[in-house]
Amino acid sequence: MHGKFNMAKLKTVEPLPPFKRKPAFIKQWRKFRKVTQANLAEAVGMSTGNMSNIENGKQPYIQDHLEAIAGILRCEVADLILRNPQEPEGIWALWGRAKPEQRQQILKIIRAILSP
Repeated sequence: MHGKFNMAKLKTVEPLPPFKRKPAFIKQWRKFRKVTQANLAEAVGMSTGNMSNIENGKQPYIQDHLEAIAGILRCEVADLILRNPQEPEGIWALWGRAKPEQRQQILKIIRAILSP
């Protein structure tokens, strides 16, 4: 017994735009730790060109690369994505210097500022 199948029309899908991502702070961390791009690339197991493209947001990075880079640069993976080590007065640097009770105050102030 064969039933009728209703075939839905396929929608035309636009191609994905070329890769465009805000670069991580890999270059800033690399310079902060005084590591050359060539040395970092070699330690991670990639070409200097690929490392340059990743640093400049022209090529996507993968988790394995971020983990290896973070280990070499003695930081956390999240630091590579969120925190510029060359901004000593950036929010993460200030947060890192704050004591636990100060962090609670910081959070209250930020919540007050952001509330409608």
